[in-house]
Amino acid sequence: MKIAFTTKSGEIIDQHFGMSDSFHIWEIGPDEAHYLETVTVGIHGDDEEDKISARADLLTECAIVYTMQIGGPAAAKLVARKIHPMKTNTEVPVAEIVGKLQEVLRGTPPPWLRKAMNKDQATSFLED
Repeated sequence: MKIAFTTKSGEIIDQHFGMSDSFHIWEIGPDEAHYLETVTVGIHGDDEEDKISARADLLTECAIVYTMQIGGPAAAKLVARKIHPMKTNTEVPVAEIVGKLQEVLRGTPPPWLRKAMNKDQATSFLED
């Protein structure tokens, strides 16, 4: 599944979702993980709603976005697009998150993660 990270360097999750000017996209599975690409946020006006939508639109193929911080309206926009926002609250190495995610995928993922893995079939992350 595709996972996005808010990071300046590609090494550390160190950006707020609404302030990040790019997202590093990874393909992560239980046994393999690799960096795919960096997508850049273009200029989308001064309206906060436009900025949030522009970022969310870039990530439509992603199942999860890991970010240091994210506001409620931005998180709601992601969830509406079946993208699960994950807030770290502190700087965390991307490699650490990738490893932990792979470990969970090799076991029995929680219901929200199973839905994220099959995001095209899910109607909502809140359903059982």
